[in-house]
Amino acid sequence: MTYRSQPMRFQTELVPARLIRRYKRFLADCTLEGGREVTAHCANPGSMMGLAEPGMRIWLEPNDDPKRKLNYGWRLVDHENGHFTGVDTSVPNRAIKAALEARKVGALSDYGTIRPEVKYGENSRIDFLLTEPGRPDAYVEVKSATLSRSPGLAEFPDSVTKRGAKHLRDLAAMARLGHRAILLYLVQRTDCTGLAVATDIDPGYAAAFADARLAGLETLVIGTHITPQEVTLADPLPLKMAPDWPLTETRAREDKKL
Repeated sequence: MTYRSQPMRFQTELVPARLIRRYKRFLADCTLEGGREVTAHCANPGSMMGLAEPGMRIWLEPNDDPKRKLNYGWRLVDHENGHFTGVDTSVPNRAIKAALEARKVGALSDYGTIRPEVKYGENSRIDFLLTEPGRPDAYVEVKSATLSRSPGLAEFPDSVTKRGAKHLRDLAAMARLGHRAILLYLVQRTDCTGLAVATDIDPGYAAAFADARLAGLETLVIGTHITPQEVTLADPLPLKMAPDWPLTETRAREDKKL
């Protein structure tokens, strides 16, 4: 099944540039094709491992909004082999919201009411709470996956994420109460055909993921088509388990018994 829906087009035409450096997480100095240096907003709080090397070809979105401090936003990494990575972490929620409202996500197409940013769990907010008479409530958490250390394989997370582990614990609690708990990874890379949990980067997240799976967590992985013009949801991708994953789940199961 494909999740393709209406393309999410960039508001203004993107322009190519070369990355000079990324710093303070949200700032990036870049050189436009004509040689002019500009500073762009980087809408990504993660480590961006492998995506912020000086000299990389990137794509910026210009704006003339007087309310914004910077006139450019960093949107894509161009791998210069026909593939792109989307680095704007606001894209997944916007794209998934549109797909849910259009009932294009097959596993969740039975739900007619989609509410974003609903409080739940231990002082958390779920990205989307889906409700439908006669159906269990569905709690959907969306994550953007951009890390790739092996050809064709996306990974999450790209750094230690205590917040991500907390989200998993909250989702596990909802599953134990009889609700549907869904973790939806949007792979913002066009060069990947599957996703794995990066157990070596964050063992705590891996353990929380294993525990949530035992509680009934559902996992959806969706790919993307990305060009300098638009981002479109693509095909579902498999969740690939690391060789030691059975041990991770065994440890989680044993921990629950203690």
